[in-house]
Amino acid sequence: MSPFVLSIYVATISLVIVVIVGLCVCFGMKQCRCRGVAIIDALLTLPLVLPPVVVGFALLMMFSPGYVFGAWLESHGLGVVFSVLGAICASSVIAFPLFYQTVRSALQSIDYNMEDVARTLGASELRIFLTISIPLAWKGILTGAILSFCRAMGEFGATILIAGNIPGVTRTMPLAIYSYVESGQYGDAFDLVIYICVLTLSLLSAIHLMTKGALFSDHDRA
Repeated sequence: MSPFVLSIYVATISLVIVVIVGLCVCFGMKQCRCRGVAIIDALLTLPLVLPPVVVGFALLMMFSPGYVFGAWLESHGLGVVFSVLGAICASSVIAFPLFYQTVRSALQSIDYNMEDVARTLGASELRIFLTISIPLAWKGILTGAILSFCRAMGEFGATILIAGNIPGVTRTMPLAIYSYVESGQYGDAFDLVIYICVLTLSLLSAIHLMTKGALFSDHDRA
């Protein structure tokens, strides 16, 4: 695939993973009352503050065929290192904290009285989360999804360590820009920069219009 198509593919699959896992984690954290919740929250946010190269190295150690888990995956035909699957893993891990923190903040800002009313009527916590919490926090979820998609599409540091920079296989747009600049092909690099900027601005503008200018407004007004 071309770098443009591959970047869209990787970012889309990563977004699906991040949204599903992120909502499940947010539900679990919402119900969690243990003392170690702050530590769990810090661990979930860690990829956001760590250098992407460090995250990529950790993923490389985890999925490398030279270690137990990576060898087990390799034996089942799920090679991650130097494959598009590795790029998806790297983008998902890097983008996850943006979605998680944005959605969690949105969930914390909703009116808890509506949830309490549902509890008095006998609704389960899962049903409350799916039918009340998520609809009330939809702007925060949409914002987190957009930020995660853009972050996944622009991921570089972790991707180059675990997926490599293989033309037509794992070379996404950021990796292609790096390669073009390194070889002096500034015109080709500039073209990809324009593609990324236009795509990101178009996506943000379209969603901004869909939410009537309230995309990044205060979540408690959602």
